[in-house]
Amino acid sequence: MDGILPLWKEKGMTSHDCVFKLRKILGMKKIGHTGTLDPNVDGVLPICLGKGTKLVDLLMDKSKLYTGEITLGFATDTEDLDGQIIDQAPLTKEILADKIDQAMLTLQGDIEQIPPMYSAVKVNGRRLYDYARNNEEVERPVRHVRIDYFNRTSAVNFDKDSGYERFNFAVKCGKGTYIRTLATDLGRSLGLPATMTQLTRQGSSPFVSEDCLTLAQVQVAFDQGDIDKYLWSIDQALSQYPKWEVSENLVHLVENGAVLAATQFPLELRDSRAFVLMIKGQVKALYGPHPTKTGQMKPIKMF
Repeated sequence: MDGILPLWKEKGMTSHDCVFKLRKILGMKKIGHTGTLDPNVDGVLPICLGKGTKLVDLLMDKSKLYTGEITLGFATDTEDLDGQIIDQAPLTKEILADKIDQAMLTLQGDIEQIPPMYSAVKVNGRRLYDYARNNEEVERPVRHVRIDYFNRTSAVNFDKDSGYERFNFAVKCGKGTYIRTLATDLGRSLGLPATMTQLTRQGSSPFVSEDCLTLAQVQVAFDQGDIDKYLWSIDQALSQYPKWEVSENLVHLVENGAVLAATQFPLELRDSRAFVLMIKGQVKALYGPHPTKTGQMKPIKMF
């Protein structure tokens, strides 16, 4: 079984839990996921099967869509509801929606983030959460991330009794973005502690929530023998890239992953960041510009 299975990860499970359960359901070992979702986050988790596992890195690089909730007035050590409260500053009056919107605008585009201590980012060979659990201090690396948009999607809800203010949001972002850190940074720009209090991944390009099956639905589809109709082929997963049927004189070279001159490809492909090469109608390779040799093309992935 080869391809991509768009899975809807439910709350309370790790991404590894999903892979473990799918191996039992599908009776196969070669399965990988395309980016960790925290246990309390639900949403789209593309699962790569068989030869589809060669696409894990490519799919992890794609845009992600999230919706969720941010609460102003308190902060936790994990930047979400999994942690302990480390700062509280109940609001005495409502923060106006326009002020929040203006602060959100400053966090769009190419920005810098410092990942949370409770994260899997490695520093000196150890995960940051290892340092956090041992109460050890360590300098965290600055990460450069892309935020396509960060918008408020609901009215603000100010609770006078608790001093907390809540609102919903939507984000489209690139690889490596920590949405809980985005919430924390928004609070900082408003001069308030803030926490991401809910998060759902609505899309992991090219997959959206409507494409997904739950684990229970996967089990039913597999038992009924029609799981294949829910799989995306490698060809479908690469549909956003230009495709070219390899000319006969290049077949042997492409099959062996040779570095080729850009002039050996059609003019319209020479400026592409990546393109798919087909042999007899089957996907054989994803090629792109050589990183160090000008005018040369090399395989990014072989299939």
